[in-house]
Amino acid sequence: MPPFGNNPRETCCEAALPWWESMDPPADADRMTSDLPNQADLRAPDVRTHTENAAPVHTGCGAVLVVCAVSVASLSGLMLGYEMGLISGALLQLREVLALSCPQQEQAVGALLLGAFLLSVVGGTIVDRYGRRFSIILTAALCTCGTLLSVCVPAFWTLVVGRVLVGMAVALSGTASCLYIAEVAPATWRGRCVCVYELMVVLGVLLGFGLSWVFAGMVDGWRFTLSGVLVPACLQMGIMPVLPQSPRFLLTRRRQKEARKTLARLRGTIPDMVEEELKVIMAALGTEHQQGFLDLFRSRANMRRRMFVGMALVFLQQATGQPNLLAYASTVLRGVGFYSNEAATLASTGLGVLKLIGTVPAILLVDRVGPKAFLCVGAVVMTLSTAVLGSVTLHSQTQVASLCQSPGQLNQTPMWRGHDARIRTNPHHTDFLSEQNYTRVPINPLKHTQVPWILNSTEDHRAAVTNSETPADDSWKERSEISFESVSASEVSPSLKWISLVSLLIYVAAFSFSLGPMVYVVLSEIFPTGIRGKAVSVVSAFNWAMNLLISMTFLTLTEKIGLPSVIFSYAAMSFVLLVFVIVFVPETKGRSLEQISKELAMKNHLDSTLLCHRWQTKPKTHQSQEEKSLAAV
Repeated sequence: MPPFGNNPRETCCEAALPWWESMDPPADADRMTSDLPNQADLRAPDVRTHTENAAPVHTGCGAVLVVCAVSVASLSGLMLGYEMGLISGALLQLREVLALSCPQQEQAVGALLLGAFLLSVVGGTIVDRYGRRFSIILTAALCTCGTLLSVCVPAFWTLVVGRVLVGMAVALSGTASCLYIAEVAPATWRGRCVCVYELMVVLGVLLGFGLSWVFAGMVDGWRFTLSGVLVPACLQMGIMPVLPQSPRFLLTRRRQKEARKTLARLRGTIPDMVEEELKVIMAALGTEHQQGFLDLFRSRANMRRRMFVGMALVFLQQATGQPNLLAYASTVLRGVGFYSNEAATLASTGLGVLKLIGTVPAILLVDRVGPKAFLCVGAVVMTLSTAVLGSVTLHSQTQVASLCQSPGQLNQTPMWRGHDARIRTNPHHTDFLSEQNYTRVPINPLKHTQVPWILNSTEDHRAAVTNSETPADDSWKERSEISFESVSASEVSPSLKWISLVSLLIYVAAFSFSLGPMVYVVLSEIFPTGIRGKAVSVVSAFNWAMNLLISMTFLTLTEKIGLPSVIFSYAAMSFVLLVFVIVFVPETKGRSLEQISKELAMKNHLDSTLLCHRWQTKPKTHQSQEEKSLAAV
């Protein structure tokens, strides 16, 4: 999922505002806000309402321009989703072509996340200083350069560097595009325009899985898969310069005449309506300068506890395994019975389809059902589906070697024929430790053994053979080749194979309608308006960091404790998520942002053991001065 929220109920893209701004307003803040209305006007409840309700239906050239701007900016979401989905299938070929070890495969997956994390720290500054449009063009160029580097120079270090550049591009483009869409779209269209970006992300994931499957059987098919992102990147880089700037950005640079002209082009409305919207934007800019970064971690208005809820949700979003089961989907599916690259990538393409389908009810019903209900249902389904998947992998005795390497690379264990085989594997033989000439026969353990631990080392194989009795006659000579070469693997039964796929599909669908979008809906609603951008940006940076940590340790952790144990840990974390949502996450359905913020500022709400049952509790009689002032707004 992208690092920024897509709340259909409000401008979630404002969550991408930079969080490292200083607490003090800039020196020219007075000049920038000199034309603002007085505080009484700012608190008037009918300012925004009048603007939104009185806005006419947008048609004509202005509407066409808005649609074009939103469509081109949303290509960033397509690129983000595509990069998230392609690595699952491309990794199957890359590990053969580049002979990647387990840590190198983790680094190839984590390189994208590392670049995204680095840009999430400074991306807001770039967007605010140089503008949304310029940032989008810059990210398209970065994505193009990173992709060409990865494709044209087939080496591990170029792959990692290229993926880091692409990660930086998609992170910065997510920030810039989300802001740009929210700021050029009229208020009456904003929710739908934001949904376009979310749908493009999910569509990109599906395309990434799909093209990985299409090119899975081709020589150097990974090159075509990685190159697929060049199409939207070049389109965006070519069209974006002719689209208008963000009016809000122009106002922050004190270019009011240009902002007025741009807004008139986008709205196509009468001058009075343009002036009204300009005043609302300037009022919002003045409010944002009243709170700083350090306010996020103070007890004022329960901000510290709100940050705890937000960061815990993001942690659980990653700890339930979605990044790993998405990035390593084809690899995991090979481990449970889909042995060919084509079969594994085709099966993983179903994850992209379910992800797209699962997002639709979330967008359509979030206002009616509420995010908390979606989170609870999703947590239950995720717990059950991962428990089933863990049981299947445990029963099928899936080994880590099948996750790290292709069958052609899997631990080519040396075997011995004839008399030397008896000597090298029988400790009772007098020449067991002597140097003898022997013939090594490399076999594929996945196809030639019934002993699961043979995958781990040659020593285990020797121990397994040693425990068996050596026949007294010479019949072992004929049977030696059978025992060492012709032992067929106990393949996963078709029923278990399909159960594992179905359980994985159910898990992805549950995540797509619950933990994926609803976390960001909650984040965009539990923080006050003036500090919401900074708060969600901090949480978003933490999100990328956790995604990086979890994705880069998946194969290593699987090697240590086994794939079944890892998946069972995801089931446990999904259950923890259910408990956390019930206890700590507030119910925001049917409440305005102002009402949510006011109620959360009252200490009795966040001091409650079962927060969901205390929404109707009246505030304490003895309120602090700040609580009284918040209640009066």
